[in-house]
Amino acid sequence: MVLVAGPVVVAILATRALRLQNRFIFMLNTSIADTLVGVSVYYLGLFDVQEGYPSRNGTRNLLPSLLGVNVMTFLFAQFDRYFAVCHPFIYTRYITRRVVISANVYCWFHVYSQSIVLSFVPLSKALQLYVFSIIFLQIIVLTKVIMTVKLFVVARFQLDKEPPGADKESKKESLRIIIFVVVTFLVLWLPSFLNIIIRFVFGRGLTFRNEATNLFAIMARFHAVCTASVYIWGSPSLREALVRTVWGRVCPRCRRRYR
Repeated sequence: MVLVAGPVVVAILATRALRLQNRFIFMLNTSIADTLVGVSVYYLGLFDVQEGYPSRNGTRNLLPSLLGVNVMTFLFAQFDRYFAVCHPFIYTRYITRRVVISANVYCWFHVYSQSIVLSFVPLSKALQLYVFSIIFLQIIVLTKVIMTVKLFVVARFQLDKEPPGADKESKKESLRIIIFVVVTFLVLWLPSFLNIIIRFVFGRGLTFRNEATNLFAIMARFHAVCTASVYIWGSPSLREALVRTVWGRVCPRCRRRYR
């Protein structure tokens, strides 16, 4: 996770042409969270960690909250692509770079403000808020599914009406990336979501000794690798920036081969 998502962070931060595009701001935000997820795996593997309630060697939900940052960022990115394709006039007038950066910062503020509140309220209230956050997460996931279907329809019909050009290709590329990312997210996280729902609603489901042996959590964390890989696969400009700023410095032969 660190070796795949980390270079994406470096490449976007080091390339001004990428930082000026809204879609790469969303990629940067998710890649930062994915890199931190990769770092957190070391802690989960070294210690007997059980997050949630009751907690054992937990991090007060600081590590699981990285999931919430990614979920909200993907949701904002989907709305961003929808307005960029379906309502370009509104998008160019109101969805500025400052608005996009503010939305990404809000993802971190919203998620970790909840974690801070959970740390200071009584246990009974913390449990209620924890259940509410799980329900809210399922609502966001359902919204993401609806938006994915909508974006697929947009990609199939709306873009075919636009004249050929660089802007059309950029929109196709960004839509393809966000659809692939959300689909892989749903595939890898769906078992964990279903298990959580079964445990809270029916009192059954699978329980694991700790986070390191939780098969569903391992699948979910693998999404951090898939997301950055899809970014690299779907964006030629990002690949070029990676070769120039990261891979080319580590292996000069790779830069010559790419050229």
